Amino acid sequence: MAKSGKSPKGKKITLNVAKNCIKITFDGRKRLDLSKMGITTFPKCILKLNDIDELDLSRNMLKRIPDSISKFQSLRWLDLHSNYIDKLPESIGQMTSLLYLNASNNRLTTNGLPVELNQLKNIRTVNLGLNHLDSVPTTLGALKELHEVGLHDNLLSAIPTSISKLPKLKKLNTKRNPFLQPEETDVFLDNIKRLDNLYLVEAKDLCGPCLKKCQQAREKLNKIKSLVPGTPKKAAFTNLIAPNSTAKESQEEWR
Repeated sequence: MAKSGKSPKGKKITLNVAKNCIKITFDGRKRLDLSKMGITTFPKCILKLNDIDELDLSRNMLKRIPDSISKFQSLRWLDLHSNYIDKLPESIGQMTSLLYLNASNNRLTTNGLPVELNQLKNIRTVNLGLNHLDSVPTTLGALKELHEVGLHDNLLSAIPTSISKLPKLKKLNTKRNPFLQPEETDVFLDNIKRLDNLYLVEAKDLCGPCLKKCQQAREKLNKIKSLVPGTPKKAAFTNLIAPNSTAKESQEEWR
């Protein structure tokens, strides 16, 4: 007889199962791909595979990432998007080899982002979109190697200037946030829009046709900016489990 009244258990990941999920990327990296496997609890057995370069735990039902994840000292790429995570572990700051972190489409709040994130001195890409952040931690401003930052679809009313001053920043996605006072951040938001669509180069480094194309794109952005007075308040996706259409588009852009 089937048992009733109990919620279904997530898939159990054994060491052998995990070993069979290791793939070699085109550039020779070892990636452990445990995405879309219905995992509800972080599988501790994978800590024995701490020589991997990339770890994909996306599209599961994880609520917590343990401090022991810092044992992956060689990890360069960590994908946690589309889970139920509301807090990142403080030990993540010890993963100094990390270049890419995707924690989008979770339940992260600003308090759930540890100060220790500022120790990730080599990180290039951080995606925190589709969460519940009401402010951006200033610790991100200490990550001087950042090239891309995703903060789209949150509850942000302002962006710290320290983010815009990151020396290597090429892309900053802040779409669909309820900026309450756009008139006070007009210049900064204009910079965000340009960063979101253009790579930063000097005019002297472009050929004639490319320079003209960039100037036309800039004029188009300015025209759009003058027509749209503000950004509408976003809906809160409190029960989002897997990416919806917006999330899917975001993942295509950020993966």
